[in-house]
Amino acid sequence: MPVIRSVLTVGSWTMASRILGFARDMLIASRLGAGPVADAFFVALKLPNLFRRLFGEGAFNAAFVPAFAGTLAAEGKASAQALAERMGALMSIWLGMLVLVGMIFMPQLMSVLAPGFADTPAKFALAVELTRITFPYLLFICLTALVSGVLNGLDRFAAAAAAPIFFNLISMAALLFLTPYVATPGHALAWGVTASGIAQLALVLWATARAGMALHILRLPAITEEVRLVLKRMVPGVIGAGVVQLNLAVDIIIASLLPSGAISFLYYADRVAQLPLGVIGVAVGTALLPLLSRQLRAGQPLSAHRSMNRAFEMSLLLTVPAAVGLAVAAGPIIGALFLRGAFGSAEAAASAAALVAYAFGLPAFVLVKVFAPGFFARGDTATPVKVGLLAVALNLGLNLVLMGPLQHVGVALSTALAAWANAGLLAWLLIRRGQYVADRRTRRRAPRILTTAVIMGAAVLALAWVLPAGAGPFGRAAVAAALIAAGGAVFLAIGTAIDAFDLREMVGMLRRRRAPSQKSA
Repeated sequence: MPVIRSVLTVGSWTMASRILGFARDMLIASRLGAGPVADAFFVALKLPNLFRRLFGEGAFNAAFVPAFAGTLAAEGKASAQALAERMGALMSIWLGMLVLVGMIFMPQLMSVLAPGFADTPAKFALAVELTRITFPYLLFICLTALVSGVLNGLDRFAAAAAAPIFFNLISMAALLFLTPYVATPGHALAWGVTASGIAQLALVLWATARAGMALHILRLPAITEEVRLVLKRMVPGVIGAGVVQLNLAVDIIIASLLPSGAISFLYYADRVAQLPLGVIGVAVGTALLPLLSRQLRAGQPLSAHRSMNRAFEMSLLLTVPAAVGLAVAAGPIIGALFLRGAFGSAEAAASAAALVAYAFGLPAFVLVKVFAPGFFARGDTATPVKVGLLAVALNLGLNLVLMGPLQHVGVALSTALAAWANAGLLAWLLIRRGQYVADRRTRRRAPRILTTAVIMGAAVLALAWVLPAGAGPFGRAAVAAALIAAGGAVFLAIGTAIDAFDLREMVGMLRRRRAPSQKSA
């Protein structure tokens, strides 16, 4: 299946980026811990990333990729390139203005995003300063998302998926080598973030040139009918496609009102949960949207139906065992990754508790990426907006109820519950409209995947009780590795035995990926 091969291409590069991301976060934890500088930096990173997900990877791609893919199929390469260049020019202008305004009014923005920081003036001032350094990253990374959308529309997935590697490499280099020359390690990291945005944009522009579509976006924009259509679909999609990020922004607002360190605990837990979410969710959403757009544009509803079923099935297969494994082994995993230097046992325990809550919502986060393209590929961005508004309201309400008794864990649990509400409503609406029906294969395999994951979780939990606590970084890493390996072995054995998945089919897909991957490089 093309969708599976494309998911594997994106997923493999994303996996490499996530592994480097763990190395970066381990370095940050050892140098910054979970204190005020760490809290300030994570807020400074969150703000441009929020806008990036809303305007870049979220709403923009949801509107632009179907339009680009449809123009490419119907009118040819020249028309598709013209559309991309016009959108790029328009984005450069208004995002540049947004960055300028944001940097000027950063204290006011910070009062909204992290109101709890106002009680500590030094922490508030540091967060403002660091966010002013990172905010230009928004412009570069949103343009990177546009060019990546062009590459995805051309079925070239590798370069766009590999670009985030520069974020991790440059951030680590800045923390290691720039720290002695700036005020705090947080300043070094902030400068590394902005530099990585420039590097990522350069990479994807080079890749489009290699693909025969060199883009020239530094020109005056022309507002054509195609551009108006993208903008029309993009405006409501700002909320619909970026609902997960809006929920995470609510989390930051609430967490800033909690005791110092809460933002850092949530960050470290979220980073672990982001490994399967990023590898699977980003890969599925990236590969599925242009494929569904082409299939529906070509009048192939059965092919689109089959693509959604395979994406749903693959998402369950990869996220459910990951969620169960992260929940039952949260303590050993957090300890192995971050327990060193300025990050002590208390910080590890607090982050592990948040990871359990995030793990509960992990399948839902990815299923949103599966179901949302079913609307976007049909040009419907209004429905995800309505569902997104409900999810954001639910997340806010749950946060206010749970933040008192559960502190930062209540924040993470609220996000997970809102994600399930989001995914469930999107699925229900697609089913009601007849735009998604689980086929016989999915109906047979889905409950078996769930059963296999429960058995695996019980086995990992039992092993965690038996194994002694690891001493030192290598001991903790050995315990976590043993739990992960045992869980994987049990899942493969039980899943194969009860036909939850076909191992030969998975191996065959991995082998057949080589040729498409080389094409998309």
